[in-house]
Amino acid sequence: MSATDTKPNTADGIVWLASFPKSGNTWTRTFLHNLLNVLKGEAEGTQNINEMNQYTTWDISAQIFTEVLGKDATKANRDEIASARPTVQQRIADETDGVMFVKTHNSLVLDRSAPTINPAVTSGAIYIVRNPLDVAISYAHHMSATTDDAIKHMETKGFETKVNEKSVYEVYGSWSQHVFSWTRKPNRALYVMRYEDMHADPEKTFGGLARHLLMTPDAKQLQQAIDLSSFDKLQKQEEELGFREKPKKAERFFRKGQPDQWKTDLTPAQIERIVSVHGRQMRRFGYLT
Repeated sequence: MSATDTKPNTADGIVWLASFPKSGNTWTRTFLHNLLNVLKGEAEGTQNINEMNQYTTWDISAQIFTEVLGKDATKANRDEIASARPTVQQRIADETDGVMFVKTHNSLVLDRSAPTINPAVTSGAIYIVRNPLDVAISYAHHMSATTDDAIKHMETKGFETKVNEKSVYEVYGSWSQHVFSWTRKPNRALYVMRYEDMHADPEKTFGGLARHLLMTPDAKQLQQAIDLSSFDKLQKQEEELGFREKPKKAERFFRKGQPDQWKTDLTPAQIERIVSVHGRQMRRFGYLT
């Protein structure tokens, strides 16, 4: 796999759960956990959102980068971190018996001459795309920033996050760069789904995902996994238990989760700015009619 391709499905390795932030990645992870629990007859309730490490993990943990680098990841420069990524991902795959679903917000690109996604350990990928008009609103709340700040971040080519005590930096790029990097050409190992379709027709969208992953839930099992993963249940868990992945400054992680918030929350000028920058990729996914 190159920085713009994916490899055919195999019996083991990493299946990437990839998306630009605030596009439905955590919702998808929760569904996969709930579905696997249902299929194993172990679904005694909805998946605990703070214990999603049985079937899924992430690829930017500062701890594993520290181990691979032999030095504190927070003291490493970006060249060192970039060059360590393939080894970190190899270790994740080596420590997994079978397939591991790995969350990533990295674009599928070369970073300082190193791939953000290691093709040698990649089995496939799921890419979730969401209307950038809604992403801007959710992303702003996520960052505890203004909507205009979020829009600026989303249009910044090559945008990278910071390194902190929990995680190394990620390479988002702009929203358009991110979407194009993962979806620029069809591949049978890549399943692309729209956030809006996850809402409008969850049985079809999540059922298609299950079939892509060679899972065979019956209609009742699929519906049970979907119900256990509802946004209301995720919100309730966060209210009762908190959520480890919520940024410190954010009021909450699971805020509204509904499509078309932009129709009431964005100004005409903000809408025009987003469309003018991202219109090409928006059109590809049916967001401009």
